[in-house]
Amino acid sequence: MLWGFFKKAVIADGCSPIVNGIFAHVGWHGADSLVLGAVLFAFQIYCDFSGYTDIALGLARLFGFELMRNFAYPYFSRDIAEFWRRWHISLSSWFRDYVYLPLGGSRGSKGMQIRNVFVIFLLSGFWHGANWTFLVWGALNAVLFLPLLLRGKNRKHTSVGAVATLRDLPAILLTFASTTIAWVFFRADSIAQAFQYLRGMVSRSLMRIPDEFDPWLMAMIGVLVLAEWLQRERQHALQLAHLAPWTRRMAYSAVFLLIFFFGHFDKAEFIYFQF
Repeated sequence: MLWGFFKKAVIADGCSPIVNGIFAHVGWHGADSLVLGAVLFAFQIYCDFSGYTDIALGLARLFGFELMRNFAYPYFSRDIAEFWRRWHISLSSWFRDYVYLPLGGSRGSKGMQIRNVFVIFLLSGFWHGANWTFLVWGALNAVLFLPLLLRGKNRKHTSVGAVATLRDLPAILLTFASTTIAWVFFRADSIAQAFQYLRGMVSRSLMRIPDEFDPWLMAMIGVLVLAEWLQRERQHALQLAHLAPWTRRMAYSAVFLLIFFFGHFDKAEFIYFQF
């Protein structure tokens, strides 16, 4: 639960004003700011959603209930199929069990398989909102998934317990970049704004340090990535039962202090409450 507060109050709410400012005035910003805004939104939506589910899991355990895990370090995925096994597991599992498999799943002709992939991703997009941007976001994820399906590699990483290594870093970065581009459509107000955003990301100003760059926020994102990478074989970053008691207390105290000094508590809204 403490790690959930860190993700929500420090990372998600720290990214929010920067992301909102950049997406509100896309045409005013160069590629450096636009790339920063897209990357920060990827972390914002992950930490916002997984943060509040971690808090819910922790509160449930206090009352003796064991809820299912909903995120399994999705940004360490090695392909888009693995990403969707690790992201919003409850929703992904529901679509798989009650939509994808009844349609035939990965069985049947290639044409039927492609149809099933587009159906499930378009429905996922429509579930998030009645806006064309969500449908394009779903379609884009389907397009990213298709090469894996057609090459028979969509089930290469089926277990969330099988973690990545440093040798997988190029695949992890490529998957993160792909999902980040797709998130632009998810966040944009319109398809036209999303394409304007993507066009702006490839201008010659890419190599500059953006004015919105916040070194403290980036340091906190670094803490997030490092902690979750080191703990990627466990349920969450603060599952420290294997360590000595004094080490655990130091870790918990450090996270508490980070929340106290870097947390944002003025407008703690949750993105996914919109859906």
